Amino acid sequence: MKCTQFYPVIMTDDVTGTARFYRDHFRFAPSFESDWYVHLQSSEDPKVNIAVLRGDHATVPESGRGRVSGLLINFEVEDVDAEFERATSAGLPILLALRDEPFGQRHFITRDPNGVLIDVITPIPPSEEFLGQYNAEAVQSP
Repeated sequence: MKCTQFYPVIMTDDVTGTARFYRDHFRFAPSFESDWYVHLQSSEDPKVNIAVLRGDHATVPESGRGRVSGLLINFEVEDVDAEFERATSAGLPILLALRDEPFGQRHFITRDPNGVLIDVITPIPPSEEFLGQYNAEAVQSP
């Protein structure tokens, strides 16, 4: 299978509010908008997309209808410190404060109105303990 695009679709009861959250806090803009589905594209990189879908819509098989559960979305950014400042200034809930991880991330975690966790990350060099677990091409240079 050759995948031409990959993006998460968040099922919710509040399509408008969820789409607004991603527009207001993560700089997405709608490329398609209806009352049951909104396709959002990053205003900074058109390859980054996310969608919001009414969980009980007829296009969703009945056995799969509902709301999102158990989802964590990662946004890898150039400056996580600036994004953390923006998030806290905007009053977003901070579930995990900004910190460095020995496995090679500086990050914080917030959540959207549906409870979807959002991990905002800037890669950093991993500690010696984790360095051997990486493919050589995947390691960030200091």
